[in-house]
Amino acid sequence: MTDGNDLAIGLLGTGAVAQVVHLPMLAHYRGARIAAVCDLDRDKAAALASRLGIPDVARADEAIFENPELDAVMICTPSYLHEAQCIAALEGGKHVLVEKPLALTPEGARRVLDVAERTGRSLMVAMNNRYRADTLALKPFARGGELGDIFFVKAGWLNRKVRMTRPTWRHRRASAGGGALMDLGVQVVDLALWTLDHPKIDRVVAHLHRGENIEVEDSAALLCTLVDGPILNIEVTWSMLDRRDRHYMQLLGTHGAGSLTPFTVYKELEQGLVDVTPQIPPGQGNAYNQSYRQLMQHFIDTATGARPIELPYDQIDLMHLIQLAYTAAGEGREVHA
Repeated sequence: MTDGNDLAIGLLGTGAVAQVVHLPMLAHYRGARIAAVCDLDRDKAAALASRLGIPDVARADEAIFENPELDAVMICTPSYLHEAQCIAALEGGKHVLVEKPLALTPEGARRVLDVAERTGRSLMVAMNNRYRADTLALKPFARGGELGDIFFVKAGWLNRKVRMTRPTWRHRRASAGGGALMDLGVQVVDLALWTLDHPKIDRVVAHLHRGENIEVEDSAALLCTLVDGPILNIEVTWSMLDRRDRHYMQLLGTHGAGSLTPFTVYKELEQGLVDVTPQIPPGQGNAYNQSYRQLMQHFIDTATGARPIELPYDQIDLMHLIQLAYTAAGEGREVHA
């Protein structure tokens, strides 16, 4: 740590998520600071660094990985780069926070985790929905048996259609690894499996809809059977014609039900159906920003030793499910895990 007790962070990639989340949140953060940035578009990186007072604009990724003055790296680059960049950063002795997905395949996720375990560095994937106040309040109902046996989970992320002037890296198979399923589906599936305490996958059926003038799907629907668990129904799209995006999850149990959003919990008691939804105190900003603040605090705490490191081995199973879904859709059949 090069400035008092501040965690010195190098940021790779200065695209949308970095500009909306990482850079503004850490610009005035106590306990951590962005000390260097790197992007293929050096002019953009230099402009952001100048505006935010970031002292170093690296010319190549290696300058971030090898910089002894940096304690951690945040990776906000296209998905196909995540695996190699995570490994290089960990090998360089850096703690790593990477945007989702960790890697494009379960084998790639395993390789990254093996390096994190060997180097003893913190590794976190930016699954910020786990840190929302409503998801944190709902999870104990699902895990504690208060809703009875959960037998069905439906979750989705439906984004409004945005007309593109030209495709980006997200719309190319080589750089993104897939379309809406890899972009939105990874996050929706992760939230559902995390809420259920990571049950094992039994079999998967999936259907994809090819997007207009892009290489990948703009919509996907999955039906997953979990071992000794519920049926999981996932739907995602980039192409909904509506006024607002929709992000939701519903849990159906033998003695109750819970949902997001809106956040509700109902239980079947002797007196009938009762609303037992906990009251969540208001926070600063919207749920998206709040969740990222909590995620970043968790990462900083693990990187500084304030809380123990827990490596995200569940990401291997997550990417295995995504891989099964693409196989099922491509072959037009149910696929067993």
